[in-house]
Amino acid sequence: MIDQDIHKGLAGVVVDYTAVSKVNPETNSLLYRGYPVQELAAQCSFEEVAYLLWHGELPDGGQLAEFESLERSLRGLDDNVKRVINDLPLTAHPMDVVRTAVSVIGANDPDAADSSPESNLTKSIALLAKLPAIVAYDQRRRRGQDIVEPRDDLGYSANFLHMTFGDVPDLVVVNAFDVSMILYAEHSFNASTFTARVITSTLADLYSAVVGAIGALKGPLHGGANEAVMHTFDEIGSADRVEAWLDAALAEKRKIMGFGHRVYKNGDSRVPTMKTALDTLAAEFDAGGLVELYEALEAAMQERKNIKPNLDYPSGPAYSLIGYDTEMFTPLFVASRVTGWTAHIMEQLQSNTLIRPLSLYNGPDERHVPASEKN
Repeated sequence: MIDQDIHKGLAGVVVDYTAVSKVNPETNSLLYRGYPVQELAAQCSFEEVAYLLWHGELPDGGQLAEFESLERSLRGLDDNVKRVINDLPLTAHPMDVVRTAVSVIGANDPDAADSSPESNLTKSIALLAKLPAIVAYDQRRRRGQDIVEPRDDLGYSANFLHMTFGDVPDLVVVNAFDVSMILYAEHSFNASTFTARVITSTLADLYSAVVGAIGALKGPLHGGANEAVMHTFDEIGSADRVEAWLDAALAEKRKIMGFGHRVYKNGDSRVPTMKTALDTLAAEFDAGGLVELYEALEAAMQERKNIKPNLDYPSGPAYSLIGYDTEMFTPLFVASRVTGWTAHIMEQLQSNTLIRPLSLYNGPDERHVPASEKN
């Protein structure tokens, strides 16, 4: 066997340049196009952040108004997309519904094969606009509720919540949801983004790349972790049961979801911002017990394993307080991360090379099929 290093999971391997985002090791801050994400979450709307990821700069007033007008005009779902969603069984995971709906949208687009920057930007805005309708529709049909059509007089997050719950919640809820969308929007060459770039490198269309990214995000080691966090909270029940639960979980060598991150060495820089949003929701809904459980498990994991939480840890309980069913959490991630995925798809095409790594074979040496005996 050739003496060669193997980088399992591509850990530590730099495969390309990107101008979309980075983690600044000096400040431990995630930067979108150079801006710390915590500053964007504090001062910008999700629409402004989406524009930033796609264009490289924050919009001025006129640019934002034009962008918002276009996005709001594209929010509705075609009847054939609704029919496909309705035909899917309620036993299907919501991520399967989102993946299928995006595929249908792509199949219906006569310009799907047009990968020009202008066409791909139009597709990206359309997916941003329609994904909330898909996610909201799926939760409502699972609850036996009628669809709520989008409104063009509401911002992205307010409209998302309106379509899901039938009314516009208090501003504290809208703001917390908007913060979560900003924090989830982009994170460099994570598993789903890299999947999208690999597919794009073959010169497949944008929809194919997004569908592949959705598949990658479904896994519990990536986007599905926010669902797993809520399952953990449900299993523990209350703060006073954390120590006993963690003893048993560690003895069984279970992976505690919502903790640790390959990129961050000093804790996920997005967590404090999302924890603040969670605290505002807990105060709004009188859910102090949930926060006590959260903080007890966080402290126990720090003491036992010296591992800090990642963004999925505060976002899961935040989405639960807002009213989303646990299985809808990862589709919410999709609705946000589609901005980052498509930014990377367009960046990949600017200087494309087919992504085709090598592997080191460790199977049997060359051998030959025995000659058969014929009468």
